[in-house]
Amino acid sequence: MIVKSEQDINGLKEIGKIVSIIREELIKNTVPGVTTKELDNLAGKLFAEHGAVSAPQDMYDFPGYTCISVNDEVAHGIPGDRVIQEGDLVNIDVSASKNGYFADTGKSIVVGNGDPKLVKLCEVAQEAFEEGLKCFKPGAKKNRIGKFVYNTAKKNGFTVIKNLTGHGIGTSLHEKPDHILNYFDSWDTELLRDGMVIAFEPFISTGSEEVYEENDGWTFSTKEKSYVAQYEHTVIITKDKPIITTL
Repeated sequence: MIVKSEQDINGLKEIGKIVSIIREELIKNTVPGVTTKELDNLAGKLFAEHGAVSAPQDMYDFPGYTCISVNDEVAHGIPGDRVIQEGDLVNIDVSASKNGYFADTGKSIVVGNGDPKLVKLCEVAQEAFEEGLKCFKPGAKKNRIGKFVYNTAKKNGFTVIKNLTGHGIGTSLHEKPDHILNYFDSWDTELLRDGMVIAFEPFISTGSEEVYEENDGWTFSTKEKSYVAQYEHTVIITKDKPIITTL
């Protein structure tokens, strides 16, 4: 999507605020003993209260309001009877629409007192986002984003998932540009444009660089059972500075 009016910006900000509220409520309630289904049911209640619609459920018939991935699950985890344990690495990914506008956000956390390496992994995912965000300027090459993400991971002793990427968003969950890579590709020379709306989501890994789809048809994992942290926000590129709608 390319933002064309104040109405567009306000609509994107409204749904961005809603998904950020839901993300933070789910994170607050991600404690030992809770099931991922209980967390998802809370999300469903909050969607209804805010007049928003779960994007993966509405557009793709995903079996849940949100994607909740635990430990070696990387993304698109299906909420169910899994009980959260102390030290688990949990990713909460919330995407939704309201009045024709979409937003997508996600964050990985370590529950309670966990492995310091996993805590560091989550911190580096956020750092990679902040570094990549420096490239969000009209006229900049899109591939510079991935270079910053990859270099941030590498300097901290981690790597990136190469076959999960960010994407355009706005009036649909997935739009052009089709991908925002987490590594540098010299052939990816598309330029960022003023008003472009992007879901930017670095995936930082303890080892693996690719994911595969589990037999449930949704969940992504790695062959090596690596741990992966994601940090995602929806961002509007402007001539001044990027607007993060999902803070």
